[in-house]
Amino acid sequence: MKILKKTLKYILYLIFGIVSILVVYLIAERVLSRSTVEEIPQEEVKSIQVYLLSNGVHTDIVLPVKTEEIDWNTIFPFENTIGKRTDFKYVAIGWGDKGFYLDTPEWSDLKASTAINAAIGNGTTALHVTYYDTMKENELSKKTMISTAQYKKLIQFISNSLQKRADDKSILIETTAQYGRNDAFYEAKGSYSIFHTCNTWTNNALKFSGMKASKWVAFDKGILYQYTDNQK
Repeated sequence: MKILKKTLKYILYLIFGIVSILVVYLIAERVLSRSTVEEIPQEEVKSIQVYLLSNGVHTDIVLPVKTEEIDWNTIFPFENTIGKRTDFKYVAIGWGDKGFYLDTPEWSDLKASTAINAAIGNGTTALHVTYYDTMKENELSKKTMISTAQYKKLIQFISNSLQKRADDKSILIETTAQYGRNDAFYEAKGSYSIFHTCNTWTNNALKFSGMKASKWVAFDKGILYQYTDNQK
């Protein structure tokens, strides 16, 4: 009986500890994601249109396919998509845990091992690249204009997130787990965890480029908040 009581006591302590950590985590995320890192003032005209796109959980940075600074087709070839179209105007780039990307097409497919590996940073990562014809601004898609200098920093950040072959080319992940006909996955650097999520990566990209950002985010809401008029 004493052993049972001790066991129950330890279980209760464990549950209390986990709940307490979760509460602190959520409060910290809420506060820091609404705390703004202001944009670095730009001397040149902001002539490049980009979007911050969320699917309700995960954020992508959406960029013009081709500008004077870069043609993303040379980094993420159209031919690597199922549809192989070559006339897209926008490319959405997001970073995340490879297990989530490739093994979890729906939340109902989520395995405990995938979730645990992602949470503790034990898995590998990938860049998910999706091409689009058009983009529209709405609650989950925020448009902003940036300067050439900011765009060059974004390009550098994305390039630095890629694993590359000896010839400096991106590494395509051969898979049938594409979400549609116009996307592909590429090997990436870094580890995903509850402290460095897909949205943390997006936020870090904004910081690195001198754009407005949050101090830290884990979820998409903080990023969208920073680019929403009449913030609440």
